[in-house]
Amino acid sequence: MSKLAGLLLATALAFPAVAVAAEPSRNATLYKNPDCGCCDEYADYLRRRGFTVAVKPTHDLALIKREHGVPARFDGCHTTLLDGYVVEGHVPVQTINRLLTERPSIKGISLPDMPPGSPGMTGRKTEPFVIYGFGGSSPQVYSVE
Repeated sequence: MSKLAGLLLATALAFPAVAVAAEPSRNATLYKNPDCGCCDEYADYLRRRGFTVAVKPTHDLALIKREHGVPARFDGCHTTLLDGYVVEGHVPVQTINRLLTERPSIKGISLPDMPPGSPGMTGRKTEPFVIYGFGGSSPQVYSVE
């Protein structure tokens, strides 16, 4: 074995390959009331930011929310499933990206209700968006945008 080959082998043994985390999935399923237009606007908002979004109209949105552990006080306009998480309501994409990067031990995040000026909603933003994390030890503020 040449000196170079020996050096490369010794280096490889001393510094094993580091596992690289898999890139988070950009595939989302958005459940919405069939008559809601702002949900379609939110799906388009996500698509423009690199997500693939399948929209599933349903008249049983409350069941979807219950099945995925969304507390009633964090109900949003629609429920999106994304890479093992629930994204409830009109959550800004920077918060979703943070969730997918940090991968906290929670079920999901929520921007409750339908705040004006949030992604997919008309109107002007009049106050910070408070996004909550849920499904961990206790609900908490995850982000303020």
